[in-house]
Amino acid sequence: MSLDLKRQFVAQLVESSRLLRNYIDQRAKGRGTTRAQWIVLFRLRQQEGLSQVDLAEVLELQPISLVRLLDRLVDQGLLERHPDPRDRRANRLFLTEAGRRFVDDLDSLRDSIAADVLQGMPASTVETSLEALHDIKRHIKSASENRSASDNPDDVAIK
Repeated sequence: MSLDLKRQFVAQLVESSRLLRNYIDQRAKGRGTTRAQWIVLFRLRQQEGLSQVDLAEVLELQPISLVRLLDRLVDQGLLERHPDPRDRRANRLFLTEAGRRFVDDLDSLRDSIAADVLQGMPASTVETSLEALHDIKRHIKSASENRSASDNPDDVAIK
């Protein structure tokens, strides 16, 4: 594969990602939430009882950023913090009944967004693209870990 093709692909991926994030932000705002809150609520629906530290790690967020986000969700009555019985310093996170209903209602928005952005794409294309995105994510994580372990990383800009 040519270097130019790789550059074009990465540039298109970055631009598409930015556009998708902006589109999701607009749609989420229409439902009275943010993309970040939405992500937290979906993750907790899948894994209720996570600690704040574990949730930050899973979402790849800084713990201090997550705390402010969680505070807002608690204030909105969508989330509860319960003391961890094994660690007095930690809290476990649980959706409230209102939080469960809210995140369930957001499923229709997620379906609508997927329908909009994947309109007209054959299932085979979506499946192949999904496999490619999983591979790219794995490569990025590996490259990031290798770069962090390196004593003398090279700074290379993508153009």
